[in-house]
Amino acid sequence: MRARLDWSLRLARARGRLRLHFQRLAVVLGALLALPAGAVSGEEGIPTAVELVNASRATACAEEDNVYVKLIGQGVATFRIKARHPVYIETLSADLTAPDFAGCDMSGDPAYAFTPRTVVLHEDAEIKLIGHTFKSFWRPNVVPFRVAERTERGLHLIQVFLKQGAKATEFLVLYPADGYWRLKPLPPPHLGDSAYGSSFLIGPIADEGRPLVAIEDVLFEPATRTFQLAFSSGGRGSLAIAAIRDDVAVLDVTFDPPAGSTPFAALRSMFVAPQVADTAEVRWQPGAGEPFSRVAVMDLRVERAQAVRFGRSVPSRHNTSAPDLAFHAFKILPAVAKER
Repeated sequence: MRARLDWSLRLARARGRLRLHFQRLAVVLGALLALPAGAVSGEEGIPTAVELVNASRATACAEEDNVYVKLIGQGVATFRIKARHPVYIETLSADLTAPDFAGCDMSGDPAYAFTPRTVVLHEDAEIKLIGHTFKSFWRPNVVPFRVAERTERGLHLIQVFLKQGAKATEFLVLYPADGYWRLKPLPPPHLGDSAYGSSFLIGPIADEGRPLVAIEDVLFEPATRTFQLAFSSGGRGSLAIAAIRDDVAVLDVTFDPPAGSTPFAALRSMFVAPQVADTAEVRWQPGAGEPFSRVAVMDLRVERAQAVRFGRSVPSRHNTSAPDLAFHAFKILPAVAKER
């Protein structure tokens, strides 16, 4: 099943690219722009390191995203995100996923009213998308979400499921109104399901009381399993589902134009203590062939990294099965490299 799915995803993306190419062959520049950025810059890109900047702060609330690590890299055009199970996953006989609001005071959080609803956005033989509007959300903005000829507005949560026979397993979510994503592999067989933990932001990061990415609109392309993003501050990005298996989930990210001097991505998570954390440590590789360094997540300062992984090596009482998240394969375009 694993091999069949990987081949199916690759074949679907290839068919989608060919269709776009022939539809726009008369306009060569338009055709090039229409291709997923990974199809061009992913092949020609030059590996680079990025800067990790830790803006985390202490908290006693296990439901607060106090971990905030920014990724900065002038000229980054593509990179990859992987979600893998924590190293202790096979030792778990039960999962702990209940929320823990001890030590939390959320009375001052903003809340804007909406009319709740749930809609099926897309469904094919392997992928299903469901959208939700919540009763309230902390931002008032309404983001259009498009699939083919269909447009839905004001959705706060997009769930992406992998269909396997009669079973549909969720592995990816997007919150369009603030730009947060979550990713996880398929669950290990002995657990049946697994939890989300850390989130990530992709695109130009702003701060409106908490970090966010303002998205102007989202287009999902079923043929290529790709989310096309238009950012409110300008520029575009894409996230393509490259693989989803029971050991790893992979997204390929591209930017057009490439990233500037401000953060292009960030890790958001929670840490109260090593046993109460969605991420507790950071491992990073400064350059190709160099050894990985490791520190507790709250001890990270500013580092250069060609690859970085956020995770846990001991079980937590909070979202115990939640995956580690890795950011790597950062690439810049050759023209940018020549300017350095």
